[in-house]
Amino acid sequence: MVKTETAMSLLDDAKAVRSNAHAPYSGFKVGAAIRTPSGAVFTGVNVENAAYPEGTCAEAGAIAAMVAAGENRIAEVAVVGDAPDPVTPCGGCRQKIAEFAPRGTQVTMANLSGDELVMTIEALLPHAFAKAQMEG
Repeated sequence: MVKTETAMSLLDDAKAVRSNAHAPYSGFKVGAAIRTPSGAVFTGVNVENAAYPEGTCAEAGAIAAMVAAGENRIAEVAVVGDAPDPVTPCGGCRQKIAEFAPRGTQVTMANLSGDELVMTIEALLPHAFAKAQMEG
């Protein structure tokens, strides 16, 4: 889903899309929303598969939608799930976010009870692997 920023917050976007998650095995639905520097918002949900672990994470879905729309920079991220503590991206998604997010990009992690944890991408994934490490 893509939209231009309105009065709804990025976390509200993540909460709204979360109900569309396909989580018949774990029952753990996650929603993610990404804002790009242009103001466009892309959302994603986790999609489980009977051939575990072939499912996809909400953050990966939002990033794929962003790239498919021709954008390649993340300005802000929000992730939400129904858990006792704010839901954090898995390690793989932290790396995926770092691929498109410059230092200082805010990642808001939340649960449905209203608890939030806000960190920068470099605090969430210190020493992320980057293209520069592959250059001679």
